[in-house]
Order: sequence, then C-alpha cells, then structure tokens
Amino acid sequence: MPLHRLASITIGVPNVTETASYYTEFGLTPETDGWFSTTDGGNQLRIVSTPTRRLVSLVVGADHPDDIDRIAHNLGGLGIAFERTATSIAAIEEATGLHATVEVSQRISAPRVEPTRYNGPGRIERDGLRAPGVLRDGPVRPHKLGHAVIGSTDHAVTQQFFTHGLGFKISDEVPGLAAFMRCSTDHHNILVQQAPINFLHHTSWQVDDVDEVGRGAMRMLEADPDRHVWGLGRHYAGSNFFWYLKDPAGNFSEYYSDMDSIIDDQLWTPETVEGAKGLFSWGPPPPPSFLMPEDLAGLMTGAHSAG
Repeated sequence: MPLHRLASITIGVPNVTETASYYTEFGLTPETDGWFSTTDGGNQLRIVSTPTRRLVSLVVGADHPDDIDRIAHNLGGLGIAFERTATSIAAIEEATGLHATVEVSQRISAPRVEPTRYNGPGRIERDGLRAPGVLRDGPVRPHKLGHAVIGSTDHAVTQQFFTHGLGFKISDEVPGLAAFMRCSTDHHNILVQQAPINFLHHTSWQVDDVDEVGRGAMRMLEADPDRHVWGLGRHYAGSNFFWYLKDPAGNFSEYYSDMDSIIDDQLWTPETVEGAKGLFSWGPPPPPSFLMPEDLAGLMTGAHSAG
C-alpha cells in the first residue's frame, strides 16, 4: 500500500521525567529533545509536557509524493484544512485534536531475525538444547512501534479522517465502537474506540516472540508490581500475544509479538468482532481498569472545567 508505517508518535504527559525513565526501562533508547528510539524504527516516541496525558501527534510514512497529492485531494473533499509541502501533508483531526502528518520516507529495513525454535508434538526443532527463552538474560529491546489506540468522543469522525482522509484500511471492526486500521502490512497501526473523552489508551511495541513479551513484562513488574494491567494473553483481532503495563502518567504500554500481517489486501477479509473476540482469544479476563482507565473520570472533570 502507498502508506507503509506508523513512523512516530508524540505523547504529552504532566510528569515528563518520570515517564521518560519508565520508557527507558521499558527498552527504548533515549535520544535528544525528548525522543526515544527502537532498534529498527529509529526515533519513534517523543515525550513532551502537557497538563494531562494525551496523544499529541503522529507521523505516518508514505512512499511517493503522489501519495501526498492523493491525501490532499481526499482531505479537501472532506472539508478538512491542511498544510503541505512537496513531500508532506499535515492536518488536525477534528474530534480529538490530534495533529497527523504524512511524509515521504524510506521503509524500515529490518534485519532478519531467525525464527525461534520451539519443540512441539511430532516436531522437534531444538534437540538437546534448552529453550532460548529461558537462557536469555539481556534487556528486552522493542524492534518498532506497532500501534496506538485512542479514545474519541466521535469515533466515526475520527475513523473517517484516517480512512477516507489519510488512506488507512480497516482490518476488523467492533460495530459502533471501534475500528482496527492499518497504514502498513501490520494488522493495525491505529485503533479508534468510542469514549466519553478523547484520550490515549495505549501504545504497542514489537518484540521477537512470546518469551520476550513475558521477559519484558516480568522485569518491569519486578521493579514495580503496580505497573501490571493485563496479560499474558493473545488477541483475536491481530492474533498477537500481549502484556499491558502502565506508565507513570497513566498510559498503557504493550509488549506484543506475532501480529497478523496483511501483505495482499485481496487475501484478507475484515471481520466484525463482538464480545470477547473484540478483546482477546485467551488469557485472563481484562480488568475493569483496562476497559475504563482509573483516571478517566478525572480527565473528564478536568476537560469539563477547562471548557
């Protein structure tokens, strides 16, 4: 597809120093000017100061200046104002106030990672050796930013901005509530869900395999058990293994592996997923705080007071 990745996000938090320390421990590498990098994706997270936690902006990679022309035409058709150059275009999503930029950039050239050798019934891939997952002792380093999930007070308007405006494609939907949308071959890069207030629900970071999901989460919990939110489990939409943790500002961060990949759009059939399927295939049931973060009432009160 002409779009090829979620290149970066900027999140705003009221406690920059604490939150920055968390994402360093999470496995991202601190850079200059509030940026953090992944091993394959370069600078992909920026943390800035805001009165309350929120997703401030995001950048999407595109292949060619023609893609910028197409997006300009689409946004104009929706009556959405934009700013553009020969190689980029930026607009503000009306419902959430999110600043989105699409820019021509190179695709990620990730080095090949050899498949993890797992033994199974009738399938011995690892003869006479302990599993790599029990031998690894180095820090877990996410390869790339996978996706971000946002709550919107008008998810239909936000969804239209991403699909009809920027050119994202829908992979699966929860009717009337949420849409899993992609700008790459990953099952989803943005999920928009209906919410009583606009907020950032979580960001998701790719690691090698389910062992890295577990190792990363356990190390974070050894330092602070209160970081635990939900996991270990496996989603139905996207099929990925997951474990969610909470940063000091209240945002959730997810380690994930084994996400569905959609190389040929014609070979993928979007589904309408309802009930538990919209959340997970197996694992512990999601806690109430995952569905309705504990600080949401406070965020709503603050937004109302500001209004």
